[in-house]
Amino acid sequence: MKYCSQCGSSVEVKVPEGDNRPRHICTDCGVIHYQNPNVVTGCIPEWQGKVLLCRRAIEPRKGYWTLPAGFLENGESTQQGALRETIEEANARVAIGQLYTLFSLPHIDQIYMLFRGPLEDLDFGPGVESLEVKLFSEEEIPWDELAFQVVAETLKFYFSDMQRNEFRLRSGVIERLPGAERRYRTTLHEE
Repeated sequence: MKYCSQCGSSVEVKVPEGDNRPRHICTDCGVIHYQNPNVVTGCIPEWQGKVLLCRRAIEPRKGYWTLPAGFLENGESTQQGALRETIEEANARVAIGQLYTLFSLPHIDQIYMLFRGPLEDLDFGPGVESLEVKLFSEEEIPWDELAFQVVAETLKFYFSDMQRNEFRLRSGVIERLPGAERRYRTTLHEE
């Protein structure tokens, strides 16, 4: 951030009085600009032991597979955002169910909230952000072609839970390993 969104003056980074973190502060009007993580919401569209994945038509990770998910918009609930993203990316209708995974990704300042969502029908197809959409069984998942670590972790838990027919909320932190491209460590917060 270089300029204040209130008055257009320059900002400087310093710790405001009574705070403990550096913030962008306007040098003219004194407004403190807080920056917080983005919330990503989406779902696992389910159909008879399979999940619906989307092959991305946009960066980042164009051409790789993902669950339908995206940034939460102002004025919508996480469930509404998950429904919207599923329609936008897969033209699919789901019944949003329980929150299934909740992951913090501090290295990119994001929080992921992924819900289970049974498909209401098989009338789906690629949206503007997808090259194709397809139902996959566990054996068919293109594990080496998944776009994001959070998707891989969520799908591993999902298929493991499906074997036991016992789904529970998973939460944790996914951190990129220092100096490593596309290598991560997942820490779960156990119940």
